[in-house]
Amino acid sequence: MGLIRSAEPDFLPGTLEMLILQTLSRGTNHGYGIAQHIQQISQDALKIGEGSLYPALQRLLLNDYVVAEWGLSENNRRARFYKITAAGRKQLAQEKRNFDALLAGIARVLETP
Repeated sequence: MGLIRSAEPDFLPGTLEMLILQTLSRGTNHGYGIAQHIQQISQDALKIGEGSLYPALQRLLLNDYVVAEWGLSENNRRARFYKITAAGRKQLAQEKRNFDALLAGIARVLETP
């Protein structure tokens, strides 16, 4: 019996937001650009659909971890550009520490016979 994979990966709570903040720590970007960057860097392992991406961006906006303004994309289409805030950088650092601790815990369980 094999695993059935959905089109979109399952994320641990907060993981998608962490990946978005990490992407934005490189510079301002629009939603499609954020999703493309994550997909490219993950070598197609992580494909973020609009149904996940935009609600996560909205949560980040509501928490003041990002700010947004309208502008033109590379192909002259109107797009909302997102930028990480100081609070977002602080949150990203905390999320990375939490994620590292979680991975270490999972690794310990997997290494135990």
